[in-house]
Amino acid sequence: MERKKIVLGVIGADVHAVGNVILYHAFTDAGFDVTNLGVMVSQEEFIGAAIETDAEAIIVSSLYGHGELDCRGLRDKCVESGLDDILLYVGGNIVVGKQPFADVEKRFKDMGFDRVFGPGTAPEVTITALKEDLG
Repeated sequence: MERKKIVLGVIGADVHAVGNVILYHAFTDAGFDVTNLGVMVSQEEFIGAAIETDAEAIIVSSLYGHGELDCRGLRDKCVESGLDDILLYVGGNIVVGKQPFADVEKRFKDMGFDRVFGPGTAPEVTITALKEDLG
């Protein structure tokens, strides 16, 4: 069975590397072919890597609270680049302050993200969702 290809990274000016490394190992151990872009990744870098590797999903993480700003427009840029069907996941501390997760999830889904994961989500939850969504 061919391993599903995903692109992983921490968006924007965020330098939180520990969670990224944990996710990389969890996704790799779960059988995914992971291209890890590390920290401080731009939208264009995510898209370029997805095109280059023929990835089926982009996994964006953010811990410094500015994910909402950093992620705005990503789906549109994906579509413009020919990645109409790519799965977009986002997770972590993606907004500033304490906000009801249902509101946060709705805002990110309205921005075109397929799945939204709150702070402290176990990697297994995301892995299960990926396997479900990618078949």
